[in-house]
Amino acid sequence: MSNFLYGIDFGTTNSALAIYNEDTKEIHSTIILPSLIYFYSQLGPGSTPNYVVGEEAITAYLGDDMKGRFIKSVKQILSRSSFSETRIQNRRYTASDLVALILKELKTRADELIGQDCKKAILGRPVFFDDDDTKKDTLAQTRLHKAAEIAGFTNIRFQFEPIGAAFAYEKNLLKKENVLVADLGGGTTDFTYLVLDPSKVGSKDRKNDMIANGGIYIGGDSFDSAFMWDKGTPYFGKNTQYEATPGKVLTVPKSLFANICSWEQMNFFNGLRIKKDIEDYYYFSGNDPQFKNLITLIENNLGYSVFQSIEKTKITLTSANIAKFSYDQMDIKIDEEISLSNYEQVIAKDVDRIANYLDQFMSQNNIDPAGIDSLFLTGGTSMVGSIQKLFKNRFPHVKLNSGDNFKSVANGLAYSGYLFEN
Repeated sequence: MSNFLYGIDFGTTNSALAIYNEDTKEIHSTIILPSLIYFYSQLGPGSTPNYVVGEEAITAYLGDDMKGRFIKSVKQILSRSSFSETRIQNRRYTASDLVALILKELKTRADELIGQDCKKAILGRPVFFDDDDTKKDTLAQTRLHKAAEIAGFTNIRFQFEPIGAAFAYEKNLLKKENVLVADLGGGTTDFTYLVLDPSKVGSKDRKNDMIANGGIYIGGDSFDSAFMWDKGTPYFGKNTQYEATPGKVLTVPKSLFANICSWEQMNFFNGLRIKKDIEDYYYFSGNDPQFKNLITLIENNLGYSVFQSIEKTKITLTSANIAKFSYDQMDIKIDEEISLSNYEQVIAKDVDRIANYLDQFMSQNNIDPAGIDSLFLTGGTSMVGSIQKLFKNRFPHVKLNSGDNFKSVANGLAYSGYLFEN
């Protein structure tokens, strides 16, 4: 019987598991799964939990008329002490419980492929789960470790995600290089500067090769939120005016719309008071049709489907100069042409924050750009045009390299088996 370990990249948008054969020292296969969970509106037989994970979550969400509980970007709640639990289908779920559902699905699929119950895993983690906050960082890793245990793993190690990406890249090198790795995911952007050497692949001690690492809590979800605020919220009544008292015209509070720009904030609308406020705004606005869209969005749990449309627009603009931002559900109709330059303006503040952090990272760690031999970019957000421009402008003398944006980290984590020797 062969010996296996799993490299797991639990991501904000997608998660991946690489099956590594420790005997042949090769990747057996890699599984990719959207980091999505859908709890049906009704319990299963005998009051058992009734949910699906991954690709099926989207189908189930739409097939169940969007009446259940759809959960995405669950990675982002790992570091939030304000989140203790949520109640779904009359059961309590902690952050670890929710993450475990995705990890368990990955493990089940992988175990079926190798015909074994693998207990050994190297989990990836961002350099910082929530910027440079030690308490939040510790909380997030503790919760992730617990989730892995719930999913059935007993022998667990952690590795920084950009280091995992670096090890995947190292397998293809012919000579020693100083490499700057940027891992741009849905929730975070992480940097690692290290020495890669093909002669050291599989070595047990790589500490001296790790020169610097850092990260910032900005990723593809930040871009989507900015897009929703700028291009989406006007269709949901951001500029609606209402007349609460005769002759006194006010604009609906902008805070309402900030909460539809972030998936985790959708629960803000569950309270009775806020629901009553929204009804009042609608009435005193003279039943403004755009504001009615907000009510439809909330009552029918349409948030994810709107963000799917935003994601499609973003992906189209990675290879085109024009894209359609289109949406047509339950009388909510959006059909707007978005140019690449317009999109770049929308996300400019977040891209600038990444650029400023990169400059700070280089300065604080005394990294001379001239000493960088190569750049390795990974993660879905690395494909965004503004990000590509950022690195080309900062390092014009260095070639940009990339691997599989969805498998590189998981594969590299699986090559980090040396961690079990310590």
